[in-house]
Amino acid sequence: MGERLRTGILGGTGMVGQRFISLLADHPWFEITVIAASPRSAGKTYEEAVGDRWKMDTPMPESVKNMVVMNVNEVEQVASLVDFVFSAVDMSKDEIKKIEEAYAKTETPVVSNNSAHRWTEDVPMLIPEVNPAHMEVIQFQRERLGTKRGFIAVKPNCSIQSYAPALAAWKEFEPYEVVATTYQAISGAGKTFEDWPEMKGNVIPYIAGEEEKSEKEPLRVLGSVEDGVIRPAQEPQITCQCVRVPVLNGHTAAAFVKFRKKPTKEQLIERLRQYKGLPQELELPSAPKQFIQYMEEDNRPQVSLDVDFERGMGISIGRLREDSVYDWKFIGLSHNTVRGAAGGAVLCAEMLKAKGYITAK
Repeated sequence: MGERLRTGILGGTGMVGQRFISLLADHPWFEITVIAASPRSAGKTYEEAVGDRWKMDTPMPESVKNMVVMNVNEVEQVASLVDFVFSAVDMSKDEIKKIEEAYAKTETPVVSNNSAHRWTEDVPMLIPEVNPAHMEVIQFQRERLGTKRGFIAVKPNCSIQSYAPALAAWKEFEPYEVVATTYQAISGAGKTFEDWPEMKGNVIPYIAGEEEKSEKEPLRVLGSVEDGVIRPAQEPQITCQCVRVPVLNGHTAAAFVKFRKKPTKEQLIERLRQYKGLPQELELPSAPKQFIQYMEEDNRPQVSLDVDFERGMGISIGRLREDSVYDWKFIGLSHNTVRGAAGGAVLCAEMLKAKGYITAK
């Protein structure tokens, strides 16, 4: 692929920023050239800025320890040193919208982990295996922003990754009603058990904003591009509850589905195992070879055994069985900070590069 693209990480000191750094340390296409964060971290080395808050299982990469953190608000200066940026800034939604658009207007593509632009009509919200056609709206977004190469793309909420891919794989059977409960890891809140000791042995039946995202975002992912904007799908109707559980990494979903066309269990499992998308066809560096695995054992998938399937980029489904009220029910599992956050964004960037949307300046 030639020289690696110069890559910036906005919000690089937080948990998702750290995950970006760990995933990109040896990336074949992207090279971290800038880490930007809040003014209180700016001017320090990355190692100094993070201090004892490094939350990854793997050590901090040597290549970033002495990198001097820049001020994320100095948009022009940061943009001059990169070809594109990943965004994981910790700000209010309005502040995130403003700063991501500011970067895009410097002709710097932004691939965001944040939720601020997920409902901006001409911003694609991508699960690369599911809705790559949504990249088409970028040309219309560029017209609105007045840019030639700058744009914003986002990835969806981590909680939907454990069940929405199954709905995509089963689209031909017309799922029209879904009930889901997600059991979400504490790293989704940017925490470890050291930070949040009261989560040990505890369950909290509320996560602010998650249920609305979990009900609505799959419809946008499953929607279509019309007249330069993304129109959400009308079905399936989804109702969801989101629960915080004492697990470090891994979001589990228990889902119940009604179908208009009645599939057999064998058909549903076959569609899961065969399902693949553009990342697999293009053999992108972060793409799982097997996007969705189906597990036959009654007690799988389990977080402790299966969350790292395909380096955390694959989805695990199990316990598919007929239901007495709905047609079928199943359990899904995804890695919330890899596939659901930084890893999903890296895969989006790889797809955008492969299709010519992200290039060297």
